[in-house]
Amino acid sequence: MKHTLTRLFVVAASCAMALLCGCASVMNETTQPMKIETRNADGTFVAGVECRISNDFGVLTSHSGDTAMVRRSSMDLDIVCKHPTSSADNATARAISRANAGLAANFLNAGVGIIVDHKKGTAYTYPTWIRLTFGKTLVFDRAQEKEGRPVEGTEPGK
Repeated sequence: MKHTLTRLFVVAASCAMALLCGCASVMNETTQPMKIETRNADGTFVAGVECRISNDFGVLTSHSGDTAMVRRSSMDLDIVCKHPTSSADNATARAISRANAGLAANFLNAGVGIIVDHKKGTAYTYPTWIRLTFGKTLVFDRAQEKEGRPVEGTEPGK
């Protein structure tokens, strides 16, 4: 009997923890990988360029060609990659943050954890692979993502 009660307590405590911390917090980390590539207007790739990545959780520096671990957030991600020779031709981008499956699971779970996951950012995801173009400002929307391919950037207002 004592062993059964202990087991029941462990199961109940585990369920309570999962409900309190939210589904997305259980399913997702606070960071996600994002591959950032840069290219010239003619399409030739330029690797190793310094890129500044920022959102409401802070600033991160990475290099084009690398995969950066970016902090998830409900806010969009701003990216500026410095052109190797001309600051006028920097590559600028905005990566749109979209709700992920963890947020949807919260709704199925009677809304438990929505506030926690929203504040932590774990309920959101950015595109996982983007290509910036020097001399352009582009927007990358995760809703356009196709597995195994970079998201195509669009110019704002188009």
